[in-house]
Amino acid sequence: MKKILVIEDQPQMRKKLVRILEMENFAPLEAADGRAGLALARAQLPDLILCDVMMPEIDGHEVLRQLRADAATAAIPFIFLTARGDKTELRAGMNLGADDYLAKPVAVDDLLAAIAARLRRNEHRGTATPNFTSHEPLEKLGLTPREAEVLLWVAQGKTNAETGIILAMSEGTVRKHLEHVFQKLGVENRTGACLCALEILSGSAAS
Repeated sequence: MKKILVIEDQPQMRKKLVRILEMENFAPLEAADGRAGLALARAQLPDLILCDVMMPEIDGHEVLRQLRADAATAAIPFIFLTARGDKTELRAGMNLGADDYLAKPVAVDDLLAAIAARLRRNEHRGTATPNFTSHEPLEKLGLTPREAEVLLWVAQGKTNAETGIILAMSEGTVRKHLEHVFQKLGVENRTGACLCALEILSGSAAS
């Protein structure tokens, strides 16, 4: 049974999420603030974390920053939940390494789909974990720095729209960069490009 940690300071929302997870046969853990959430994450090492952004004392961004800085918790899939949906906040969360970002009130189907996708991706990771901290290794593929940045985020499962928000460019510009990436790598689609990227980034992690 997969353990999912819910870090949410609003009691009603937290209880609702816990009930949904229990009904789907997950083993939910709950924390009412960021400090308690960090302690639980480090003690229990959950399979995935759902975390609110706006919380007193330690907000969601700081929770994620500390988890990503700790080798024991760095790879735990992390999904932000927030009532705010502005692009600046989304970009900040993604740049810190969030795996997904859902605006409250989130539909149950969307929540479960996001959880399933992130758990599935985590289970299918190979023994060599890609190093997503820099786009520079991807420039070895003959890409420009901007093309390498786009491919770095696409290789992490981000959509064109999400990549555009993170890099402050239009979705059309992301699409155009990807077309250039496909041509340079000799691949037909984003799957082929991602495989090339992950091979380079996995080697970067091992070196």
